Amino acid sequence: MSDRNPRPNPQAAGPAYVVSDAHLGAQPGARAADLVDWLRHVRGRASHVVLNGDIFDFWFEYRRAIPRGHVRVLGAVAEVVDAGVPVTFLGGNHDWWGGSCLAEEIGVSFHRAPIRTSLAGRSAYIAHGDGLGRGDYGYRVASGILRSRMFRRGFRWIHPDLGVRLAAFLSRTDSHEGRPGEGNRQRARALELLAMRELERDETLDIVVFGHTHVPAVVEVAGRYYLNAGTWMRDRCYAVIEASGPPRIEHWEGEPPAS
Repeated sequence: MSDRNPRPNPQAAGPAYVVSDAHLGAQPGARAADLVDWLRHVRGRASHVVLNGDIFDFWFEYRRAIPRGHVRVLGAVAEVVDAGVPVTFLGGNHDWWGGSCLAEEIGVSFHRAPIRTSLAGRSAYIAHGDGLGRGDYGYRVASGILRSRMFRRGFRWIHPDLGVRLAAFLSRTDSHEGRPGEGNRQRARALELLAMRELERDETLDIVVFGHTHVPAVVEVAGRYYLNAGTWMRDRCYAVIEASGPPRIEHWEGEPPAS
């Protein structure tokens, strides 16, 4: 548990915000600074913030070290927590190895598996989406190895400088920063079908939230919804969920000037 003492959330009836797939660290650029600005914008408006995986292009917590380059983003997330806003972090395929630093030092609720929770008073099922739906069979095999306790223990013996370089080489996220390719579109279709099945199977669900595909989506099924916030990395997009009405996808263009 975190030893932080956040204030009660004054926006408890406000909207929930979802962002995913920022892949911070994949390339130098403005996406981290923009995310810091966005976090500071929503902390005075949100009832809940969901970081739905792959916020970092690589994240691994050694016993006494974490990847450098993310201090300002982590600080902005901590400011949201300190403002009394719950922050839920779903580990994605690039940052699944999060742990005690994110939970205890920053104060987020970190999850490695899908969760059920309430967003703006609506029942939501949230997952990053990797390894779900049809396909991705090779990834599922590799994921089982990379997420095993034995692999994690072995990786901790690699010097952090070498470990981060190795992860960056294997990730190659910077080569996928263009428009979604056919692989992304296939994954998007598979996750949409999975979301439809979840909504049909569980009538108490209001919203199914996925990420991973980099393809934004809002799909209605009889007043309930499948939502994918798309990718912050390329589009600076995020999702807003309110107590009623459809979720919506918005694009961050900076704080509007004061009137």
